[in-house]
Amino acid sequence: MKSLKFNQDNINYSTYQSPFSLRYGSEEMRKIWSEENKRLTWRKVWAELAKAQSKIGLISKKELKDILENQNNLDIKRSREIEKEIYHDVMSEIKAFAEKAKIGGGKIHLGATSMDITDNADIILTKQALKIVKKRLKSLINSFAVKIEKYKNLTCMGYTHLQPAEPTTLGYRLSFYAQDLLIDLKFLKKIEELIKGKGIKGAVGTSASYKKLLSETKKTPSDLENEVMKNLGIEAIDISGQTYPRKIDLLIIEVLVNIAASLNKFNFDLRIMQSPQFGEWSEPRSSKRVGSSAMPFKKNPDKAEKVCSLCRYVSSFFSPAWANPAMSLLERTLDDSAAKRIFLPESFLAIDECLKTTDDLVSGLTVFEKVVKNNLERYGLFSATESVMMEASKKGADRQEMHELIRELSMKAWEEIQIGKLNPLKELILKNKKIKKYLSEKEIERLLNPNDHIGNALEKTENFLKKIKPIAKTRII
Repeated sequence: MKSLKFNQDNINYSTYQSPFSLRYGSEEMRKIWSEENKRLTWRKVWAELAKAQSKIGLISKKELKDILENQNNLDIKRSREIEKEIYHDVMSEIKAFAEKAKIGGGKIHLGATSMDITDNADIILTKQALKIVKKRLKSLINSFAVKIEKYKNLTCMGYTHLQPAEPTTLGYRLSFYAQDLLIDLKFLKKIEELIKGKGIKGAVGTSASYKKLLSETKKTPSDLENEVMKNLGIEAIDISGQTYPRKIDLLIIEVLVNIAASLNKFNFDLRIMQSPQFGEWSEPRSSKRVGSSAMPFKKNPDKAEKVCSLCRYVSSFFSPAWANPAMSLLERTLDDSAAKRIFLPESFLAIDECLKTTDDLVSGLTVFEKVVKNNLERYGLFSATESVMMEASKKGADRQEMHELIRELSMKAWEEIQIGKLNPLKELILKNKKIKKYLSEKEIERLLNPNDHIGNALEKTENFLKKIKPIAKTRII
């Protein structure tokens, strides 16, 4: 049998692959969290450390040249072979690097501990990933803005407890989802200034090894750290143990969990509104899309369901992200490492997929305006009865008596609706002598118009649009 070990996409089908390798997330995001990019970023940190050390005479120009020439000469297979023997991924990469850089290899990692390399690299990768998230957030907010503008005047039935409540507008409802995303974007920007690397601080954060290395120079460990971090393009945290504070990871995951909550809300609502009982919205569908292997007629909201599933997965990472800073004992324990290797890349890949998919769903959202109107006509009368009650009370009716009377009429109307008939509430009110004692037929007709019961939804929607329209046009930094 011919081996299926590697296909044209360079994926090994003969061993386990994560769904994030094959199904979820963009190539752009996958590349950031790839093994290759991770190791190249480690080497970038080693190279910048070597450059800074060379400036103060700790590494010769010849050694530095050799290190830099072999910086991108990766041999992951060789590094993995070494790791099987020594059970240490960073030392394995150092050894594989040194085998290529035969002149300068002996000076790689001089004075450093593993976390001086990997922690700074993780922050570089995280910042790259957050840049993509920010870009996708802005794009999605812009897609919502387009739909909000289109539907700002479309009155629809509002629902609380999944029961008809009062009319709103579709533009106003869509603004609710966009506002959540705007909060997420602001939170992301807020925490960006807190995302800092470990710096170059050694085994327990005191820079003891670097102080010894620099003892015969005029440079301090802080000078060395500043030089390296400046060239890496990230800031160093003021105080660290062996690692940067794992609270930083918690902040990052909190941003992604918040985004997941926002995306889940919209996609869950889309699933509800696509169900035949509501029938007002639908996912965009291609002509060849299959809904079910058993039931050919199905039009499942499976893209929205996928987003909800992945959002649920992202939310589960809050617990280990919380435990890592809370349970990292003294200067450091290693029980943060395995979980971090999983939740950092996978949370970003999941959110990347969710943002991309939701953007497609919003951009292509199908709104069945006739169904929206039918639902409004069927249920909007109920919410309009409050105006009838208040207007009658203003003209001398007992408010409590009107409340009870309209409640009784409403219950009769519900009985008719629930056996498949049209809503008779309007006729019941128009025929009621107690109500007509205070209100004319013309007044009742006016008061029962659902379009007159949307409050200031249009004004608020237009004001909100002014806030979000410029967002997607801003340059991502």
